[in-house]
Amino acid sequence: MWLLRLLAVLLVVAIGVCLIVYAFTGRRDYLRVAGRLFRYGLLFALGIFALMFIERLAIIPI
Repeated sequence: MWLLRLLAVLLVVAIGVCLIVYAFTGRRDYLRVAGRLFRYGLLFALGIFALMFIERLAIIPI
């Protein structure tokens, strides 16, 4: 679980850096990268949550 938290913090930092660089340079490339990072991070998080939900449902009775 600590690895997922570390990845989330790194993702937030990367998006923040992209937005700051965009604010200073005005190049939309950095804004596009920040959007992609956000989108893929959200999809990854939803996938992890789906796996955790499926794990809860798949309780095997002994």
